[in-house]
Amino acid sequence: MNANPAGSDLVIGAGVIGSRVARMLAEGGHRVSVVSRRGSGPAGGTHPAGVTHLAADAADADAMARLAEGAAVIYNCVNPAYHRWPTDWPPIAASLLGAAERAGAVLVTLSNLYGYGPAARSLGVSAYDQAHPMTETTPLAATGRKGQVRAQVWLDALAAHQAGRVRATDVRAADFVGPGAQSALGERVVGRIRQGKSVSVLGRADGPHTWSYTDDVARMLVAGTDPRAWGRAWHVPSNEPLSQRQVIADFARAAGVGEVRVRTLPPVLLHGMGLVWPLMRELRETEYQFRDDFIMDSSVAQATFGLKPTPWEEIIEATVLTASW
Repeated sequence: MNANPAGSDLVIGAGVIGSRVARMLAEGGHRVSVVSRRGSGPAGGTHPAGVTHLAADAADADAMARLAEGAAVIYNCVNPAYHRWPTDWPPIAASLLGAAERAGAVLVTLSNLYGYGPAARSLGVSAYDQAHPMTETTPLAATGRKGQVRAQVWLDALAAHQAGRVRATDVRAADFVGPGAQSALGERVVGRIRQGKSVSVLGRADGPHTWSYTDDVARMLVAGTDPRAWGRAWHVPSNEPLSQRQVIADFARAAGVGEVRVRTLPPVLLHGMGLVWPLMRELRETEYQFRDDFIMDSSVAQATFGLKPTPWEEIIEATVLTASW
């Protein structure tokens, strides 16, 4: 394991978001070290000047503490295997929180909306719709394993922040869209659309849903070094909600393939696939995100940091006309 250059910002995770954060920091004149298991960037990606790639396990507390020495900021952009979140996230989060505390570094964590859980009918909210969107003050009331573990990652960091042991912030994104995104409407779906093939989606094809563009996610993470960001969560500046069918239609238009057929996966089929496919089994827990309205409000982050979501037409063009990131 190579040493982290003194004074470098430390980005943990070399996936779509971590790599974008590293590039933005490097373009701003920062020295950046990107840590991943293999010590390499994304397939087909370039390594910008000022970015060093290091190999280490994010769950290795001693390794992370050594690499964090002298770092001003640690960006937690780790993305464990989806079905292993309950087992992999706790040691990774504890490792990076401890490294930030020992180094005196700001800890900026990439998170999502899972911690809120389904809309709470006990509070008179049956869906996260236009009248009741998710905000940063929505209770962390997840009922599933993945949502609970993501909520706990932030609660532990917040407790350390409030105790004066670390400066921490949580950046919460909706489902990703953009080149290289691995999500409900990510690379797999975009690839089929480019070929004019039919697309299968979870839940309702016509339910309103918030989408976060990968570049906007990275920009909000970089803004997490602002002292105003510390000690609380922020939603990634995102455009107005669109249904899965609307997004697919926009992508198809940009690809010039005409109308693409959209099918929904019946719950019984999802259950059957889950018996043999771990990913499908895990998706059953979060199916509510596509079955119900799922709208996130990012107005507070936009007003505080002066960040606006990338115009939707630019997102469409970047996503559809880029073969891979």
